[in-house]
Amino acid sequence: MKRTIIASVLAAFLVFPAGVLAHGDKHQGKQEDPADVGHEGALGRPGDPGKVTRNVEVEMNDAMRFNPESIRVKRGETIRFIVKNTGKLKHEMVLGTIEELKQHAELMRKFPEMEHADPNQTSVEPGKTGELIWQFTNAGTFDFACLEPGHYEAGMVGKVQVESIAESNTKSGQAMTEGLVKKIDRNVGKITISHGPIEYLGMPKMTMIFRVKDPAMFDRLKEGDRIRFIADKVNGAFTVMEFEPAE
Repeated sequence: MKRTIIASVLAAFLVFPAGVLAHGDKHQGKQEDPADVGHEGALGRPGDPGKVTRNVEVEMNDAMRFNPESIRVKRGETIRFIVKNTGKLKHEMVLGTIEELKQHAELMRKFPEMEHADPNQTSVEPGKTGELIWQFTNAGTFDFACLEPGHYEAGMVGKVQVESIAESNTKSGQAMTEGLVKKIDRNVGKITISHGPIEYLGMPKMTMIFRVKDPAMFDRLKEGDRIRFIADKVNGAFTVMEFEPAE
């Protein structure tokens, strides 16, 4: 008979709330809305399926490797990982810091028959495909691994490099502009920013009203915030395409 490991044991090893369910877990009840989770770790948070930025395919195989082993994303992106198990053994993809993954791997060694369902992982049977949706809210280097007993130790690990918006746009030749949020009008989808020159738009230093690309941006903004942002002209209206807090 499989041993049941209560949530309090898992909580001692994992940074994610035990009450949050994994995507696609058919044995659990209604999945919590990611916006209601109320906890955001260093890695990010469960992603909203309706706001996926792009899909990334990841293969898992019996050579105890992921393909690709290194994935680059941009801060703020919501990624749908399409995880394919091409082997004959069960594998899983678990996101976390290397310290968290080591602790979890140790737990799996102690309780090899443990079944877990967390929003930062997907377990996939041989020949099947699973998915994991995650929003990367912080820049930095993070890790993922297969924590089936013995797989982590065999080197089944990978990295996610999360670039800041500034890093991404510097590479594309589009500089960010610093500004102060003077007013937010969520009802009409507009934001007033006092900002420096936006050279690529030919715009001088001024205070201007912008639209926002995604209304969800308002959830991360308040009046008085200093931000760095990218703006563009969309359907004739100047629009904030993306932003990050100014350091």
